Amino acid sequence: MRFLFVVNPASGSATKTDWPATIRKYFEPLPHTATLLELTGQDDGQALKARIAKDHPDRLVAVGGDGTVKIVAEQAIAANLPLAVLPAGSANGMAKELALPLDPAQALAIAVRGQEKAVDVLYLNGSDLCLHLSDIGLNAQLVRHAQRQNWSGMLGYARAAFWSLLRRRQMRVRIQTDEGEVERAAFMVVLANARVYGTGAVINPNGDVSDGRFEVVVLRRLVGRELLKMFWHFRPFDPRAVEIFCTTAVNLEVRRRVELQVDGEYRGRTTHVEATIKPGALRVLVAAAAVAQKA
Repeated sequence: MRFLFVVNPASGSATKTDWPATIRKYFEPLPHTATLLELTGQDDGQALKARIAKDHPDRLVAVGGDGTVKIVAEQAIAANLPLAVLPAGSANGMAKELALPLDPAQALAIAVRGQEKAVDVLYLNGSDLCLHLSDIGLNAQLVRHAQRQNWSGMLGYARAAFWSLLRRRQMRVRIQTDEGEVERAAFMVVLANARVYGTGAVINPNGDVSDGRFEVVVLRRLVGRELLKMFWHFRPFDPRAVEIFCTTAVNLEVRRRVELQVDGEYRGRTTHVEATIKPGALRVLVAAAAVAQKA
């Protein structure tokens, strides 16, 4: 088999794995070939698309955090190739969702010998791919501030969290789902294909990335401890403060512009968000036990 590893050298914290050396050493005794592409931050999607056309790999492997996974997933879907993930970011939200190990050798073993699992993806406003979690309101405001200040890691999230808490503000949002239309006052509305944020906070306890549906999570009440749950691994949000709608499509409208983030990337301010699900659009490599448990 031919593996194409897509490495983001900017991913991760202060303690980093030498991924090129680790990958080469792991593949030395194997009857497979491994080539590497390092992302530069400039037209990465097009560079990967061209490399796929040149190398004709059998499998793509994303080495990085959620941003890297998204870049590679877009091309994996377009080329109908399976995707493996070596978690190497600060948060690794999608890797947590798929129960992928942080240990390089264990993650590489799944990339080579794991089983395929079809997972759903969301498309926001027609073409913006979401694998994990997107939201408007409070958390998107946090993401905007953290990225502007170049804050990263758990400490950066904590600083941005307290900044956001001081500036929290409710919005009036109209929500149209498969169940009908409602209007709510909310601090945040999450479009959840997954269950947990990369920090480990459980926002959508009943979520399943392979069930053909996603959840619209409306955070209606907020106190300090609820905000902290967004960034550290505590219990799920207080159900009295949260309302959840299960759907295959959603239309959100707000009266004033609010911040939007998609899989940890700030997208600007908007008054309107549409999202639809594409069931089983992405094939990912997971441990055999994860496939057996789902079955």
